[in-house]
Amino acid sequence: MAHEDDVKRVWDLMEKIGFCMLATHDGQEIRSRPMAAYVDRNEHSVYFLTDVDSHKDEEIARRPNVCLAFADSSGQNYVSVSGAAVVSNDRAKIKELWSTPAKAWWDNAEDPSIRVLKVNPKDAQYWDSPGTAVSYIKMAAAAISNTRPAMGDHAKVNM
Repeated sequence: MAHEDDVKRVWDLMEKIGFCMLATHDGQEIRSRPMAAYVDRNEHSVYFLTDVDSHKDEEIARRPNVCLAFADSSGQNYVSVSGAAVVSNDRAKIKELWSTPAKAWWDNAEDPSIRVLKVNPKDAQYWDSPGTAVSYIKMAAAAISNTRPAMGDHAKVNM
């Protein structure tokens, strides 16, 4: 697969999956939490809404390198993205990103505690399998034949 195709596949998988685990470093430990991702390949960015009082914002200010782990276990598709994050108070972007998942945390887009977390992907890896049922069949066939199964596409990608 050509590099451009791999990059496109990473963006496609992130958009399709939509939620990820955002991992930050607190100086001692790596911390992860689930987040709703707003993927914008035209801006080469993944956005999140976050709260001004969250610990992740402080962690990102100290150490901006983060990891986003997307997983679609039903389809056996996975993406891990490393990049640099920044938190801002961009009110126009908050209004643009406002959607149903955000309503679980804030009453409206005008809430002064909402912040935008922006991740610019640096590199990624993806695993794109043919699906759970096919994967199980391939694993069983490989076990019987004492071979390794062909489990789909995998690539490391510079973003």
